[in-house]
This record gives sequence, structure tokens and C-alpha cells, in this order.
Amino acid sequence: MIGLIQRVKSAQVDVGGETIGKIGQGILVLLGVEKADTEQSAEQLAKRIAGYRIFTDSNDKMNLDVRDINGEILVVSQFTLAADTRKGRRPSFSSAATPAQAEALYEHFCEILRKENLPVATGKFAADMQVSLVNDGPVTFNLST
Repeated sequence: MIGLIQRVKSAQVDVGGETIGKIGQGILVLLGVEKADTEQSAEQLAKRIAGYRIFTDSNDKMNLDVRDINGEILVVSQFTLAADTRKGRRPSFSSAATPAQAEALYEHFCEILRKENLPVATGKFAADMQVSLVNDGPVTFNLST
């Protein structure tokens, strides 16, 4: 499972011209699910993101996690993160999970974050989404299980 996380001042996702998920300060998670991923993978990554210290403290050091700042999380499914780009000029998606597996693990991932007492907004799985964000820093990390 791959989570591309961005520290944001705000972020939102629109589908068909309608905003379906929106957060203020927090983390935008672009989530890619691969064939080998399991519920345990989803839980491990969700808990890691919940506690990942990417927000600055009073000494301007990255020592605070999203809960410490009363932040929010926006999770957007993005199967293209599972692409194999090592060869050629076209990505291969042979390692990406099937839509059914990916959707179930995406939902499980979001539920784990909610169980961590975090406000979670989401995109719409497999929809054509437009994601807008104000990246804070910019600060972006690629986490995987």
C-alpha cells in the first residue's frame, strides 16, 4: 500500500463540479493499493500516517502529528501510484489491486483513521476527481508498507 502524503493548509476534492470532501489544515493522502496488500497493510499505514510528525512545533521542528494540531485528513484513492514505471514510456498497472480489493482496503484504511479519532473526508472511489490543495511547505512524503 502506498500513501503519498502532503501537509496542507487546505484541500478539497470535487466530482462533477460538486465538492464531496474538504479539509482545513492537515494531511492529503493519495492512496494506492497493490495486489499484495491486506487489511493489516491498511491498518499499518493508517496508524503510521496518524502519528507521522510532519507539523512544526514552536521551535520550527517537525515534531507534531496531525492530532497535535487538531488537523484533518482527506483521503483520495489513486491507483496510478501502483504503476510500474521502470521500463518503457507507458506505465504498467499489473501490480495494482483489482477494483473490488482496492475499494475494500481503501474503505478499511479510512475507517482505521476514524478509529484514531481523526476527522476524515474522502473522495469517491473510481470517480473522475479534481483535487485542489494548498501544500504547506511544500511538504510531501511517500510512505509504503
